[in-house]
Amino acid sequence: MVDSPCVKICELDQDGVCVGCGRTRAEIAGWISMSDAQRAQVVELAEKRKRSMSVSDKGKPEPLIASSE
Repeated sequence: MVDSPCVKICELDQDGVCVGCGRTRAEIAGWISMSDAQRAQVVELAEKRKRSMSVSDKGKPEPLIASSE
């Protein structure tokens, strides 16, 4: 069983992504009917979205993949 990433901060940003859990509106609505594999994939994607939402010290979003520079 995959637990919901919901943290009870349910507010969608301008892109339709929850600022609390990082899921899209469609992912939130479909959660109850998803398999555990689908839920695990959604959790992984949501975590990546949340990391990209966080702002670095330079005021730019954190990259999803670290560069090798």
